[in-house]
Amino acid sequence: MSSKALQISPTSSAKGEIQLPGSKSISNRVLLLSALAQGTTTLQGLLDADDTRVMRDALSKLGVLLRSYSKNEEDLIEITGQDGRFSELTADLFMGNAGTAIRPLTAALAILGGEYHLHGVPRMHERPIADLVEGLRDIGANIDYLGTKGYPPIQIHVGHIKSDQTVQVRGDVSSQYLTALLMALPLLRSPKPIRIEVIGELISKPYIEITTNLMDKFGVQVHNDAWQVFTIPAHAQFEHGPYIAPGEFKVEGDASSASYFLALGALGQGPVKVRGAGRDSIQGDVAFAHALSMMGANVTQGSDWIEVRGVDTEDGRLRGIDLDCTAIPDAAMTLAVLGMFATGKTRLTGIASWRVKETDRIAAMECELTKFGAVVESGDDFISVQAPPTWLIPLGGVDTYDDHRMAMCFSLASFGPNAFLINDPDCVSKTFPRYFDVWGQLVQPKNLAI
Repeated sequence: MSSKALQISPTSSAKGEIQLPGSKSISNRVLLLSALAQGTTTLQGLLDADDTRVMRDALSKLGVLLRSYSKNEEDLIEITGQDGRFSELTADLFMGNAGTAIRPLTAALAILGGEYHLHGVPRMHERPIADLVEGLRDIGANIDYLGTKGYPPIQIHVGHIKSDQTVQVRGDVSSQYLTALLMALPLLRSPKPIRIEVIGELISKPYIEITTNLMDKFGVQVHNDAWQVFTIPAHAQFEHGPYIAPGEFKVEGDASSASYFLALGALGQGPVKVRGAGRDSIQGDVAFAHALSMMGANVTQGSDWIEVRGVDTEDGRLRGIDLDCTAIPDAAMTLAVLGMFATGKTRLTGIASWRVKETDRIAAMECELTKFGAVVESGDDFISVQAPPTWLIPLGGVDTYDDHRMAMCFSLASFGPNAFLINDPDCVSKTFPRYFDVWGQLVQPKNLAI
């Protein structure tokens, strides 16, 4: 696969079965919790991609021992927990463009204290972190901005953290700020419960459910009062840190990545089955399966699998839908591309967080969809897509903006009539390095029949 451009040929059908790579959201959370826990945790199914390598490298620099090995053809990682602290009190930490790494680490390191420099790729230095930093400063953290105020890079110093104050954080920009505080504040070992108040509407609630679910598995139960107040129990009575290693932990398959293959099953008649995430998943993006069924796809699910067999509508085409995607912002990108193949308009709302992701995804999606001839409108928190009156060949190819989800989403445009290029396809290494290899095993070109 060229690092510059990949030619995508028109496809007629898709079928097969895949095992999903591990969830990025779960992998980076469980890596940090394992590192902070008392005891040893063995992780199975951990995602091996750019974002998790960033977290693993950072933890190693902080003194955490991570050992990779294989057992019964399974790749495992054994993490020796640090019992609520890190042994290295100074470190220079490169965070790439991994929001799931820099936000929780910023909170944990600010509370534990030390001298830490956190920085990343240029786009990371354009992704806001002010709401998290200000919340931490309010309780005594000592954090400096080294570039533009409100954005990385940052320098963390030893602070004077007060555990008797309520912590406030905005909820309408990124749920990762709240996730960071939830995971880090137990490290205070406060003699009293700690309250976190969410200012404004909390977006992406399912990602907070992932956080609290995982914290519970590591021994810390968080009380959620109507998504506005979260209470962390007191931990001062314990000799050790708040987190206790569960021993063994299996990471679910990535539900966001599942969306592309489920969409293949709808566009390409299927059956396409994904294993590793299903009805019992703790990830909110499994709700994509319901959205796909609303569009007319034939969807079935088991406890840890989902299968799609074409479309059940009279004309055999997907139907446009009007959907609030606040709970599934990543998988919503797949719905936007499916809008090119649907009858009527597909209108997706509640996607303001797209603006501060790996790129400005609302602007990027509008630009690239329009290259195919799709009729697109957008605003601060919505995008609407209608099928192209005439399919166009994207001049210069589909740009991916160093955003893995842009590359993966637009592979679905192969069900249009024209061949086209996807630029910089290697950006999928952020979460799914083998994406195009797996995709190629499921689809059949138009000149071949299954």
